[in-house]
Amino acid sequence: MTKRIPEEKFTEALTEDERLVRTEVFIQEQGFQEEFDEIDETALHLVCYLDGEPAAVGRLFPKKQESDVWVIGRLAVRKPWRGMELGSRVLLHLETKAKEKGARFIELLAQRQAQGFYEKQGYTAFGDTVFEEGCPHTYMRKKL
Repeated sequence: MTKRIPEEKFTEALTEDERLVRTEVFIQEQGFQEEFDEIDETALHLVCYLDGEPAAVGRLFPKKQESDVWVIGRLAVRKPWRGMELGSRVLLHLETKAKEKGARFIELLAQRQAQGFYEKQGYTAFGDTVFEEGCPHTYMRKKL
């Protein structure tokens, strides 16, 4: 049996592969409607492939108010590939890229259900709970 090795690809534009993963996870599974936004036009995007299929995604962009803070968002893993640590892998690649770009901190807005995942990755919650399309989210931050 051959080892399945994920492959990552950074792009400066939203690709159809990323759109497919986010549509499947956030719109079809979770019921969000406002998934795509103007940040997609300027963010750095990462797609993780497994067996040639887009399996996980995330995006990265600088925080406008603080030059040493970058933001990770839209981290998603398709159902068939969950439990394979692809979310952690995408997160690590995005953090590494942010550090290369001069980031000292990473921030994200985590769905409450995913907060534990981010805490295991070294993130700390801060601020008030916010609701996006009725779903509770928590701001989180990590020092790089």
